[in-house]
Amino acid sequence: MYLSPDEDPRLTFTVAADANGILPDRMIAAMAEAGLILPAYDFVESQIQPASLDLRLGDIAYRVRASFLPGPGATVAERIDELKLHEFSLADGAVLETNCVYIVPLLESLALPPEIVAAANPKSSTGRLDVFTRVIADGTRRFDMIGAGYHGPLYAEISPKTFPVLVREGSRLSQVRFRTGDAILNADELDSLHAAERLVDIDDADLSGGVAVSVDLSGEKANGFVGYRAKRHTGVVDVDRRSGYAVEDFWEPISARPDGSLILDPGEFYILASKEAVQVPPDYAAEMVPFDPLVGEFRVHYAGFFDPGFGYAGAGGQGARAVLEVRSREVPFILEHGQIVGRLVYEKMLARPDAMYGQRIGSNYQAQGLKLSKHFRV
Repeated sequence: MYLSPDEDPRLTFTVAADANGILPDRMIAAMAEAGLILPAYDFVESQIQPASLDLRLGDIAYRVRASFLPGPGATVAERIDELKLHEFSLADGAVLETNCVYIVPLLESLALPPEIVAAANPKSSTGRLDVFTRVIADGTRRFDMIGAGYHGPLYAEISPKTFPVLVREGSRLSQVRFRTGDAILNADELDSLHAAERLVDIDDADLSGGVAVSVDLSGEKANGFVGYRAKRHTGVVDVDRRSGYAVEDFWEPISARPDGSLILDPGEFYILASKEAVQVPPDYAAEMVPFDPLVGEFRVHYAGFFDPGFGYAGAGGQGARAVLEVRSREVPFILEHGQIVGRLVYEKMLARPDAMYGQRIGSNYQAQGLKLSKHFRV
C-alpha cells in the first residue's frame, strides 16, 4: 500500500542529523508506535529494556542442514526452502536438540529509517545456557547486524551446544539495540569517564581498546570456587522456567587451584567470573568484545550487552562481576588468574533511559558475583 508523506507514520519519528548514540527505552517504544518496529503481537512486560528490545520467537521452527547467511539479493526464506530438513510448531513448545541448527522467524520485523542501524546479541540467560543464537536478516552478509534502512523480517538461528532446551512461541533468546551515528567512546572520552566514574574497581585499569576484563581464578570471592563446568547428557532446560532446576543436575563446581590456573578442555563449557567489578553509568551502555584471539584458543562471552545502570550504585549495584561464558576450541588451554579475557567497549546513549538496569524491569544479574542463569535454584 502506498502512503503519501503526510500519511506515513514513520515520518513522526526523527533523530537529529548529527546525533550519536544508542536509543533508550522510550525511543524504542516510539519507534514501534511509528511503525519502525513491527511486532506481530503487542509487546509484553519487560520486553523493552533500558537500551535494547527483546526479540520473541514465532510459532514455527525449521531444522536446517547448516548455518548460512543469505547474502545480497537473497532472502532467508529462500535459503530455508533450500536447506530445511523438517519444520515443526512451537505453539505448544518443542525441544531443540544439541548440535542441531534451527531457524525460527521472529515476531518482530523492522522498517528502519536511513539513519538507524540495529545490532543483536544473545540475552545473558541464553549465553549462560550455552545456546548459540544469532539474528539473520534478508540480504545480509553478517550475523547480528541489520543495516540502516532495512525493511523486512528477522530470524533467529539457534544451536544449543550443551543442554537440550525447550522453547515456545514468545520465548526470548535474543535482544537488539538501535544506534545512530558513532556511539563508541574514543580513548580520551573513555579515560575521562573512568576518571569520573571509576568503571572498574582496580587502580591500574587497562583502558586501551576498551576496559580490560580479566578472569578470577582465586576463589576468594566465592568460598573457594572459581566457576562451573557444564555436565553432558542432562535433562532438558525450559528457557522460560525460572529457578526450576537443581544446580548439581547440570553443573560441576570447580574449586580454586593453589597456582590460580584452570585447564580448559576442548569442547567443554564453563561459567567463570571477572576479577574486576564493573559498572555502567546511566548515560552509557557497554558491550563485551572478545580479546585478541592470538592470546588463546578460547571464546568468551556469547552475550555481550551491558545495559545502563549495570553494577551502578544508583541502580542498586556496588559494581558487578562480569560473568564469563567460556568455551575452549581445538586444544586444551591454561587460563591463569588475572589473565585478560575480554574488553568492555563503552558507548554513549542518545538519552538517559527512563529505567536503568536493576530498576523495576526484572533485572536478574544486578550486583552479581559468580552466578548461573536464572533457570537454576540458588
